Amino acid sequence: MASASPHEPPQRLTRSLASLGNRAGEHVARDADDWLGALPGLLERTLERWELTAERVVSPGGRSSLVALVRRSDGAPAALKLLAPDTVSPRERTERETAALERWNGWGAVRVLGAAPEDGALLLERLHGEVSLRSLPEAKAMLEAVSAVRRLWVEPSSSSSPASGVALETVAEHTEAEVAFLRECAPGEAAPLVDEALELRASLLEAPPEHVLLHGDFRQGSVLGADAERAPWLAVGPEPLVGERAYDLARLVRDRLHDLVASPGAGAATRRRINKLADSLDVDRERLRGWTLYRAVESGVRHAAGGAREDAELLLEFAGWL
Repeated sequence: MASASPHEPPQRLTRSLASLGNRAGEHVARDADDWLGALPGLLERTLERWELTAERVVSPGGRSSLVALVRRSDGAPAALKLLAPDTVSPRERTERETAALERWNGWGAVRVLGAAPEDGALLLERLHGEVSLRSLPEAKAMLEAVSAVRRLWVEPSSSSSPASGVALETVAEHTEAEVAFLRECAPGEAAPLVDEALELRASLLEAPPEHVLLHGDFRQGSVLGADAERAPWLAVGPEPLVGERAYDLARLVRDRLHDLVASPGAGAATRRRINKLADSLDVDRERLRGWTLYRAVESGVRHAAGGAREDAELLLEFAGWL
């Protein structure tokens, strides 16, 4: 795994933040620029706050946060995460992520060791960041993913969690904020798919079968290797929501999309994947198909708005198979 200096944000992060203006508005882009400029000072203050010694910044890292490998004052390893501005402020993102991680309390997910929402900072236990489920063969990765995500679907709040008072968005609320964006920013050729996606969203929200805590961005890359004594794999990077399990599985369906596209009979293979995942977790097949199509279209339009035309076309092609 490559590394950057403790004060240097990875290129993936800077490129992602540079595209914010296209998909989230100029005010968010300005906030992101300000955050990048203030990042060295923020990192130093946070290291001092928790008496940490920085080892290196994880690279390529994520698209909406900087993660640094650190040592605590007693020499114990940890990971420091600084969340960047997005459509949700760093404070809100930190509060929501903390609430979810404290609710899981290490069951199926990374443990939170400290949080400073005012600075968008999280101190987390260190996992094997260089080893995710994507490092496994496809069939094995999906089996482990099913086992990992099953642990996360719990009641949304717990009186034992200090952050249990944080209100998490529901799937209905979260996707409502996307409706206007989809209508305004979709490429012309994608209009029929956008119409279908919005119709599916409306019908799926009429009578949701459950309201459980969701990871929100669950995929093979968000499950990292951990100590075998507790669990071999643990989830990281939640964007927690409250809603039905089919919504959480929808992102997993399109994992390794480039490999899927290159395989013969990609459309049929995708539908088989949906059926297999739905059956293994007792989720309705049609609800999973519907949310998979909706989330692929939303992601495709978002990539198109951010200038990632090739990725956008791939996602919309995938949606068309459904």
